[in-house]
Amino acid sequence: MKDFLYSLFLQPSVSQSLLVLVLTVAIGLFLADKLKVKNMTLGVTWILFTGIFLSHFGLRLTPQVAHFAKDFGLILFVYSIGLQVGPSFFSSFGKGGLKLNMMAASIVLLACILTLIIGTLSGVEMSTMVGVMSGAVTNTPSLGAAEQAFSDAFGSDSGSIAAGYAVAYPLGVLGIIFSMLVIKWVFRINNKDEEKHILEQQGTNKEPICVDILVTNNNINSQTVRWLHHTCNVDMVISRIIHEDKSEEVPTANTEIHLGDTLRVLCDRDHLDTLMLIGDVKEMPSALRQSVSTQLISRRIVVTKPEWNGKQIRQLGINDRFHVTITRVNRAGIDLLATSDLHLQIGDRVMVVGDKNDVAKVAEIFGNELKRLDVPNLFPIFFGIVLGVIIGLMPIALPGLSQPFKLGLAGGSLIVAILIGRFGPYHHIVTFSTTSANMMVRELGISLFLAAVGLGAGESFVPAIVGGGYMWILYGVIITLVPLLIVGFCARKWGKLDYFTLMGMIAGSTTDPPALSYAVAQSDNTDKASVAYATVYPLTMFLRVMMAQLMILLLC
Repeated sequence: MKDFLYSLFLQPSVSQSLLVLVLTVAIGLFLADKLKVKNMTLGVTWILFTGIFLSHFGLRLTPQVAHFAKDFGLILFVYSIGLQVGPSFFSSFGKGGLKLNMMAASIVLLACILTLIIGTLSGVEMSTMVGVMSGAVTNTPSLGAAEQAFSDAFGSDSGSIAAGYAVAYPLGVLGIIFSMLVIKWVFRINNKDEEKHILEQQGTNKEPICVDILVTNNNINSQTVRWLHHTCNVDMVISRIIHEDKSEEVPTANTEIHLGDTLRVLCDRDHLDTLMLIGDVKEMPSALRQSVSTQLISRRIVVTKPEWNGKQIRQLGINDRFHVTITRVNRAGIDLLATSDLHLQIGDRVMVVGDKNDVAKVAEIFGNELKRLDVPNLFPIFFGIVLGVIIGLMPIALPGLSQPFKLGLAGGSLIVAILIGRFGPYHHIVTFSTTSANMMVRELGISLFLAAVGLGAGESFVPAIVGGGYMWILYGVIITLVPLLIVGFCARKWGKLDYFTLMGMIAGSTTDPPALSYAVAQSDNTDKASVAYATVYPLTMFLRVMMAQLMILLLC
């Protein structure tokens, strides 16, 4: 029995490595679920700590299994993130997003500068300091990027990168929330007063509003709906026309508008001044917005047929063929105004208003087969990974570098995933996957990666800590707090950010879900923290991954 257990756990082989790998993941996930303080946990990072612990007592992986689990796990993790943030990556720079992204980028840059300064003054190897920085900002993909860049550059793994990450991570989680509390204390912010002020400034939300417009402009009499859209040149949807005899009609593009007609319109509040040129505008009370005649119904239809993926609404010709109107499109929980140039994607939920029979025909056209969405579409994942690996390993000559620069497996996969997530639907590549499917791929990837890294770092972890690595905790705290407090103070004092947006920006700049949960819990009436987090998350994730690689290649 003793010999069996020894060969099972300690005799190097593929089967032994697989057993140790999955055991590490299982124990780590168990600890992540059970060890919580006020609903806060270190999450999957417990897998890393479990791997370090088991490795310290002799449980290791064969080099081949370790490299495969680490690289493939990292690719799956980073690629799934890229697909998720891709659709919003470029749009996050619009409107107020540019300001928030510049603040988040400043936090990333300051952390890199502090890492360089501390490493130079303390004499700690820069590879170790990059690991400390990754842990201090709780960004696991940057750890993976650093590990992979070091392996590519020097042909071996560096246990000190993972050790630095593991030491700095716990206080990194607490430090991010602590920085929010410090800013709140310094500026004497009261959550209720802040919330009240935000709601007063907003007046009403930015979602599309419903208005009735009584046509009084003679120039519009006998003109078509298509002509009105072209003339007004604003984003609006005419869901129905109510004639003077109280009969209702769902217009097509060729429907004529006459004096005395009432147009029921969905539009942005900012466009009301333009629409007043049509006639008398009256906003619909919320209690009446759902009222329809007995002949008209409204129904949400799910786009499930691949041929509509990437098509603009105008290309469907729905309004010309049927007496229906597409009023809104819900994508990933966000309502979008159904403008004619909006590109549809698989998984979109389209609100259609019109005659019952016509709405049923439109449902058949779009598919509306929810079971189709339950089947994962693996082609864009593996096809994208192929491109990501090729681009990641492609040598790029840069001035000042003794060897060609490579984006690496993490960088290449992230860039390709972002591009496919953003532009894939325009080229009829179906990138939709359910949230649970995306999370499954992501969690599987990060679990394999952290287990392999922990099992590889455990042998040198304790000697590194005893030999002065305890100081890494202090270095990590500095890297966590100083950039957040500097940018946070500036954002509040001169940038005039409200506190909830500020918390979301801080959480997003560190891509830290526990910090976001804390920020969201501070308010029941505004989602500004979540919006700010989603706005800066794509760019921050990209910068964290790329900067970690650059620091390894340029400074080690």
